[in-house]
Amino acid sequence: MKIGFIGLGSQGTPMAQRIIAAGLPLTIWARRPESLEPFRGTDATVAGSLPELGAHCDLVCVCVFADQDVEEVVSGPDGLLSAMRPESIIAIHSTVNPDTCRAMAEAAKSKAVHVIDAPVSGAAPAAQAGRLLVMVGGDDESVTRARPVFESFGDPVVHVGPVGSGQLAKLINNVVLTANFSILVDAVAMSQGFDMLPEVVLEVLRHGTGGSRAVDLLPDGGSTVAVGERVHPLLGKDASIAFAVARALGAPIGQLEEVVNHLWDVSGVETS
Repeated sequence: MKIGFIGLGSQGTPMAQRIIAAGLPLTIWARRPESLEPFRGTDATVAGSLPELGAHCDLVCVCVFADQDVEEVVSGPDGLLSAMRPESIIAIHSTVNPDTCRAMAEAAKSKAVHVIDAPVSGAAPAAQAGRLLVMVGGDDESVTRARPVFESFGDPVVHVGPVGSGQLAKLINNVVLTANFSILVDAVAMSQGFDMLPEVVLEVLRHGTGGSRAVDLLPDGGSTVAVGERVHPLLGKDASIAFAVARALGAPIGQLEEVVNHLWDVSGVETS
Protein backbone atom coordinates (compact mmCIF):
# COMPACT_ATOMS: atom_id res chain seq x y z
CA MET A 1 0.00 0.00 0.00
CA LYS A 2 1.32 3.41 -1.02
CA ILE A 3 0.60 5.98 1.67
CA GLY A 4 0.28 9.75 1.56
CA PHE A 5 0.30 12.24 4.43
CA ILE A 6 -1.02 15.79 4.63
CA GLY A 7 -0.72 17.96 7.73
CA LEU A 8 2.87 17.85 8.96
CA GLY A 9 2.40 19.80 12.19
CA SER A 10 3.34 18.93 15.75
CA GLN A 11 1.02 15.92 15.69
CA GLY A 12 1.30 14.86 12.06
CA THR A 13 5.08 14.95 11.77
CA PRO A 14 5.82 12.18 14.33
CA MET A 15 2.96 10.11 12.90
CA ALA A 16 4.46 10.35 9.42
CA GLN A 17 7.91 9.59 10.80
CA ARG A 18 6.56 6.42 12.40
CA ILE A 19 5.13 5.33 9.04
CA ILE A 20 8.57 5.73 7.48
CA ALA A 21 10.23 3.89 10.37
CA ALA A 22 7.86 0.97 9.77
CA GLY A 23 9.27 0.66 6.24
CA LEU A 24 6.05 1.74 4.55
CA PRO A 25 6.29 3.80 1.34
CA LEU A 26 5.26 7.38 2.15
CA THR A 27 4.58 10.43 -0.01
CA ILE A 28 4.13 13.79 1.71
CA TRP A 29 2.86 17.22 0.72
CA ALA A 30 2.84 20.57 2.54
CA ARG A 31 2.05 24.16 1.68
CA ARG A 32 5.08 25.45 3.61
CA PRO A 33 8.54 24.17 2.61
CA GLU A 34 9.70 24.32 6.24
CA SER A 35 7.18 21.61 7.12
CA LEU A 36 9.15 19.23 4.90
CA GLU A 37 12.49 19.85 6.62
CA PRO A 38 12.15 17.04 9.24
CA PHE A 39 11.89 14.58 6.33
CA ARG A 40 15.03 15.67 4.51
CA GLY A 41 17.27 12.65 4.07
CA THR A 42 14.46 10.14 4.76
CA ASP A 43 12.81 7.72 2.36
CA ALA A 44 9.74 9.95 2.03
CA THR A 45 8.80 11.18 -1.46
CA VAL A 46 7.59 14.78 -1.78
CA ALA A 47 4.61 15.42 -4.05
CA GLY A 48 4.37 18.67 -5.97
CA SER A 49 0.60 19.04 -5.47
CA LEU A 50 -2.40 17.48 -3.78
CA PRO A 51 -3.66 15.86 -7.00
CA GLU A 52 -0.19 14.38 -7.60
CA LEU A 53 -0.16 12.91 -4.11
CA GLY A 54 -3.71 11.61 -4.46
CA ALA A 55 -3.06 9.93 -7.80
CA HIS A 56 0.00 8.16 -6.41
CA CYS A 57 -1.45 6.79 -3.16
CA ASP A 58 -3.77 4.00 -2.02
CA LEU A 59 -4.28 5.58 1.42
CA VAL A 60 -3.95 9.27 2.27
CA CYS A 61 -3.80 10.37 5.92
CA VAL A 62 -5.17 13.89 6.54
CA CYS A 63 -4.07 15.62 9.76
CA VAL A 64 -4.99 19.28 9.18
CA PHE A 65 -6.52 21.64 11.75
CA ALA A 66 -10.17 22.44 11.12
CA ASP A 67 -13.27 21.40 9.18
CA GLN A 68 -12.70 23.84 6.33
CA ASP A 69 -9.13 22.59 5.98
CA VAL A 70 -10.38 19.00 5.66
CA GLU A 71 -12.95 20.06 3.08
CA GLU A 72 -10.35 21.97 1.07
CA VAL A 73 -7.78 19.17 0.85
CA VAL A 74 -10.35 16.42 0.28
CA SER A 75 -13.10 17.83 -1.93
CA GLY A 76 -11.79 21.22 -3.07
CA PRO A 77 -11.24 21.98 -6.78
CA ASP A 78 -7.64 20.75 -6.56
CA GLY A 79 -8.22 18.35 -3.68
CA LEU A 80 -7.54 14.66 -3.29
CA LEU A 81 -10.82 13.52 -4.84
CA SER A 82 -9.88 15.17 -8.12
CA ALA A 83 -7.20 12.53 -8.67
CA MET A 84 -7.55 9.52 -6.35
CA ARG A 85 -8.19 6.11 -7.90
CA PRO A 86 -11.26 3.95 -7.20
CA GLU A 87 -11.03 1.84 -4.02
CA SER A 88 -8.38 4.11 -2.49
CA ILE A 89 -8.89 5.42 1.05
CA ILE A 90 -8.81 8.81 2.76
CA ALA A 91 -8.28 8.72 6.55
CA ILE A 92 -9.22 11.91 8.40
CA HIS A 93 -7.07 12.17 11.54
CA SER A 94 -8.15 15.76 12.27
CA THR A 95 -10.59 16.34 15.12
CA VAL A 96 -13.62 17.83 13.37
CA ASN A 97 -17.40 17.64 13.29
CA PRO A 98 -18.61 14.10 12.51
CA ASP A 99 -20.89 15.60 9.85
CA THR A 100 -17.82 16.85 7.99
CA CYS A 101 -16.47 13.30 7.76
CA ARG A 102 -19.83 11.98 6.63
CA ALA A 103 -20.06 14.72 3.98
CA MET A 104 -16.59 13.86 2.69
CA ALA A 105 -17.56 10.17 2.56
CA GLU A 106 -20.67 11.06 0.56
CA ALA A 107 -18.67 13.26 -1.83
CA ALA A 108 -16.17 10.42 -2.34
CA LYS A 109 -18.81 7.88 -3.35
CA SER A 110 -18.99 9.14 -6.95
CA LYS A 111 -15.25 8.43 -7.22
CA ALA A 112 -15.57 5.01 -5.51
CA VAL A 113 -13.13 6.34 -2.89
CA HIS A 114 -13.59 5.32 0.75
CA VAL A 115 -13.41 7.85 3.60
CA ILE A 116 -12.80 6.82 7.20
CA ASP A 117 -12.22 9.02 10.23
CA ALA A 118 -9.40 8.16 12.60
CA PRO A 119 -8.74 10.95 15.13
CA VAL A 120 -5.97 10.28 17.62
CA SER A 121 -5.30 10.97 21.30
CA GLY A 122 -1.96 11.20 23.06
CA ALA A 123 -0.08 14.14 21.46
CA ALA A 124 3.40 14.11 19.94
CA PRO A 125 5.26 12.08 22.61
CA ALA A 126 2.78 9.22 22.25
CA ALA A 127 3.09 9.41 18.47
CA GLN A 128 6.87 9.22 18.69
CA ALA A 129 6.55 6.11 20.85
CA GLY A 130 3.90 4.53 18.62
CA ARG A 131 1.38 4.68 21.46
CA LEU A 132 -1.36 6.95 20.16
CA LEU A 133 -4.95 5.93 20.72
CA VAL A 134 -6.53 5.76 17.26
CA MET A 135 -10.35 5.86 17.18
CA VAL A 136 -11.57 4.70 13.77
CA GLY A 137 -14.96 5.11 12.13
CA GLY A 138 -15.65 3.47 8.78
CA ASP A 139 -16.58 0.30 6.93
CA ASP A 140 -14.91 -2.93 8.02
CA GLU A 141 -12.93 -3.53 4.83
CA SER A 142 -11.41 -0.05 4.66
CA VAL A 143 -10.51 -0.09 8.37
CA THR A 144 -8.88 -3.51 7.97
CA ARG A 145 -6.81 -2.29 5.02
CA ALA A 146 -5.70 0.85 6.85
CA ARG A 147 -5.03 -0.79 10.22
CA PRO A 148 -1.37 -1.80 9.55
CA VAL A 149 -0.59 1.86 8.79
CA PHE A 150 -2.39 3.09 11.90
CA GLU A 151 -0.54 0.50 13.99
CA SER A 152 2.78 2.08 12.98
CA PHE A 153 1.94 5.04 15.24
CA GLY A 154 -1.01 3.80 17.30
CA ASP A 155 -1.63 1.30 20.07
CA PRO A 156 -4.47 0.63 20.55
CA VAL A 157 -6.31 1.09 17.28
CA VAL A 158 -10.03 0.87 18.10
CA HIS A 159 -12.73 0.48 15.43
CA VAL A 160 -15.66 2.23 17.11
CA GLY A 161 -18.32 2.15 14.37
CA PRO A 162 -19.30 3.69 11.00
CA VAL A 163 -17.74 6.82 9.53
CA GLY A 164 -18.07 9.73 11.97
CA SER A 165 -17.94 7.47 15.02
CA GLY A 166 -14.23 8.09 15.52
CA GLN A 167 -14.95 11.79 15.90
CA LEU A 168 -17.73 11.12 18.41
CA ALA A 169 -15.37 9.04 20.54
CA LYS A 170 -12.65 11.69 20.34
CA LEU A 171 -15.09 14.46 21.28
CA ILE A 172 -16.20 12.55 24.38
CA ASN A 173 -12.55 12.03 25.34
CA ASN A 174 -11.70 15.71 24.92
CA VAL A 175 -14.78 16.94 26.79
CA VAL A 176 -13.80 14.79 29.77
CA LEU A 177 -10.20 16.04 29.61
CA THR A 178 -11.35 19.67 29.45
CA ALA A 179 -13.69 19.12 32.40
CA ASN A 180 -10.81 17.55 34.34
CA PHE A 181 -8.67 20.62 33.65
CA SER A 182 -11.48 22.83 34.94
CA ILE A 183 -11.85 20.75 38.11
CA LEU A 184 -8.08 20.74 38.58
CA VAL A 185 -7.85 24.53 38.58
CA ASP A 186 -10.60 24.73 41.19
CA ALA A 187 -8.88 22.05 43.27
CA VAL A 188 -5.64 24.06 43.28
CA ALA A 189 -7.58 27.19 44.28
CA MET A 190 -9.08 25.22 47.16
CA SER A 191 -5.62 24.07 48.24
CA GLN A 192 -4.40 27.66 48.28
CA GLY A 193 -7.34 28.47 50.53
CA PHE A 194 -5.98 25.69 52.76
CA ASP A 195 -2.64 27.56 52.73
CA MET A 196 -0.97 24.74 50.77
CA LEU A 197 1.53 25.09 47.92
CA PRO A 198 0.02 24.21 44.51
CA GLU A 199 3.06 22.15 43.48
CA VAL A 200 2.67 19.99 46.59
CA VAL A 201 -1.00 19.35 45.86
CA LEU A 202 -0.25 18.55 42.21
CA GLU A 203 2.40 16.05 43.33
CA VAL A 204 -0.18 14.37 45.55
CA LEU A 205 -2.70 14.25 42.71
CA ARG A 206 -0.12 12.73 40.37
CA HIS A 207 0.02 9.70 42.64
CA GLY A 208 -3.33 9.71 44.41
CA THR A 209 -6.72 8.33 43.51
CA GLY A 210 -7.93 11.87 42.84
CA GLY A 211 -5.52 12.25 39.94
CA SER A 212 -6.34 12.30 36.23
CA ARG A 213 -4.61 12.61 32.88
CA ALA A 214 -5.08 16.37 33.24
CA VAL A 215 -2.55 16.30 36.09
CA ASP A 216 -0.18 14.12 34.06
CA LEU A 217 -0.24 16.60 31.18
CA LEU A 218 1.07 19.44 33.35
CA PRO A 219 4.87 19.79 33.56
CA ASP A 220 6.52 18.23 36.61
CA GLY A 221 6.48 20.80 39.38
CA GLY A 222 4.30 23.07 37.26
CA SER A 223 1.17 24.92 38.24
CA THR A 224 -2.21 25.36 36.57
CA VAL A 225 -1.55 28.97 35.57
CA ALA A 226 -1.22 28.17 31.86
CA VAL A 227 -3.95 25.54 31.70
CA GLY A 228 -6.44 27.94 30.13
CA GLU A 229 -4.01 28.67 27.33
CA ARG A 230 -3.52 24.95 26.73
CA VAL A 231 -7.24 24.21 26.67
CA HIS A 232 -8.24 26.99 24.27
CA PRO A 233 -8.56 26.93 21.32
CA LEU A 234 -7.95 23.22 20.65
CA LEU A 235 -9.91 21.58 23.46
CA GLY A 236 -12.33 24.50 23.56
CA LYS A 237 -13.10 23.93 19.88
CA ASP A 238 -13.63 20.22 20.44
CA ALA A 239 -15.89 20.75 23.46
CA SER A 240 -17.98 23.23 21.50
CA ILE A 241 -18.42 20.70 18.67
CA ALA A 242 -19.32 17.96 21.15
CA PHE A 243 -22.06 19.99 22.84
CA ALA A 244 -23.46 21.15 19.47
CA VAL A 245 -23.62 17.53 18.24
CA ALA A 246 -25.21 16.38 21.51
CA ARG A 247 -27.92 19.04 21.28
CA ALA A 248 -28.63 18.17 17.64
CA LEU A 249 -29.03 14.48 18.54
CA GLY A 250 -30.88 15.10 21.79
CA ALA A 251 -28.11 13.33 23.70
CA PRO A 252 -27.84 14.11 27.44
CA ILE A 253 -25.03 16.46 28.46
CA GLY A 254 -25.51 16.31 32.22
CA GLN A 255 -23.11 18.59 34.08
CA LEU A 256 -20.33 18.43 31.48
CA GLU A 257 -21.06 21.74 29.75
CA GLU A 258 -21.47 23.55 33.06
CA VAL A 259 -18.13 22.21 34.33
CA VAL A 260 -16.30 23.10 31.10
CA ASN A 261 -17.88 26.56 30.84
CA HIS A 262 -17.08 27.29 34.48
CA LEU A 263 -13.58 28.37 33.44
CA TRP A 264 -13.65 28.33 29.63
CA ASP A 265 -16.80 29.53 27.94
CA VAL A 266 -16.86 27.46 24.75
CA SER A 267 -20.34 28.56 23.70
CA GLY A 268 -18.93 31.06 21.22
CA VAL A 269 -15.90 29.13 20.05
CA GLU A 270 -15.70 28.76 16.27
CA THR A 271 -16.26 25.09 15.39
CA SER A 272 -15.83 25.01 11.63
